[in-house]
Amino acid sequence: MPTDLERDFALSSLPPHLRSGATVYLLDPAKGYYESNKGSNGFVCFVVRTEWEWAEFRKDLGTPISVDAEGVRTIFPVYADVAAMRASGKYSAQQIKDTVDNRFRKGVYKVPARVGISYMLAPVMRTYEGSSHVVATMSVPHYMFYAPYITNADIGGEPIEGGPAILGEPGPHSYIILGAGEKEKAKILEDNTELLKRLVAYKAYFKVIAHEASHH
Repeated sequence: MPTDLERDFALSSLPPHLRSGATVYLLDPAKGYYESNKGSNGFVCFVVRTEWEWAEFRKDLGTPISVDAEGVRTIFPVYADVAAMRASGKYSAQQIKDTVDNRFRKGVYKVPARVGISYMLAPVMRTYEGSSHVVATMSVPHYMFYAPYITNADIGGEPIEGGPAILGEPGPHSYIILGAGEKEKAKILEDNTELLKRLVAYKAYFKVIAHEASHH
């Protein structure tokens, strides 16, 4: 992905008032993530290209994500290590998953020690649909709050209703996910019209088809 496009895509995960002070990491496919812009507000943003939990290498994933200072300490290192391992060419997707799982068990990777937030307010993302193995392009700007090992039963969450719910299976990096409101989402899409055009011009799979646009 061209560096200017990847940078703007990564920054779109954050609310506008946080972007100028955020640190941006870009992906070098031969090495992994590298720091492109050094920020000052404690937030880091980047585009996820490998979802290690699925033990599968794909070339068509792209999900902008940001983490606060606590996420920088506990969450970003996992993504950085996964990208570096994949780039090295020395690991299969399953070996990376096994390595990450083992590092969690041994305490090499830590879970968030305090409440924190991961903004995911980008106008589009391409990733796995919930717990299914289907990959789709979706427009679902949302907020995520760190909730290690918390279940939907703990918070009374019901994902189908679109309210607060646990993303995926409860684990060390579980999140409470809360979608942006309809007016907020409409404003995000309007403000990112040019970014969306640039993404689709780069790769057609970034185009959201109608039935996926409101997917939760």
